[in-house]
Amino acid sequence: MTLKDKTVLITGANRGIGRALVDEALSRGAARVYAASRRPFTHADPRVQQVTVELTDPESIRAVAEGIDSLDVLVNNAGVAAYDDLADVAVLQQHIAVNLFGTLEVSQALLPALTRAGGAIVNVTSTAGLAALPFIPSYSISKAALLSLTQAHRALLADRGVRVHAVIAGPVDTEMSKDFVVPKASAESVAAAVFDGVANGEDEIFPDAASRQLRESWTNGAAKVLERSYADLAPAS
Repeated sequence: MTLKDKTVLITGANRGIGRALVDEALSRGAARVYAASRRPFTHADPRVQQVTVELTDPESIRAVAEGIDSLDVLVNNAGVAAYDDLADVAVLQQHIAVNLFGTLEVSQALLPALTRAGGAIVNVTSTAGLAALPFIPSYSISKAALLSLTQAHRALLADRGVRVHAVIAGPVDTEMSKDFVVPKASAESVAAAVFDGVANGEDEIFPDAASRQLRESWTNGAAKVLERSYADLAPAS
């Protein structure tokens, strides 16, 4: 799938990877980009329509979906990440509410439009979802759950013609990771790799140098082998 003349919705679109994804979609000829965020912001390109959404509020999500008749690509990019040690269960609950249930609610609300278009869902997860980083365990747990959700949706939505992609990103140079002192990919390079992966039909997209080291072991690893073997067990929709 190319983005030329397509309609795209990107959550967390006001900064970081989300803002880069908006600009990359525009550069690839998208006809309309719905830029979703908690707070209003502006964009100079008239193809961008800003929408305000709260991922922990199902009514807010439904209101956004009701205003969108046509959609080709949904990018679930919005998320939270806080340093913690699992001592406060409320921190984990917040991560699960936004990173997992928020993504699920948005995907389900926009599924009718994506089904009509034979479109794609792109979930931005993390290498921390493959092995927990001990200084952000709540984030890591939520991203592991998001990866599992992505696999489940991929099987469940296949007969509707909706493709589901997981972006397994390593460290990216954004506000969210400013205190993580390691080499980081630029948000712009990650955004380009994400849409390249969608165009190439990749189930898992490894968009940066750090994550690409894992591509071969993931593709031939136990988790992917099991996912392929389970795919035929999905009930008809």
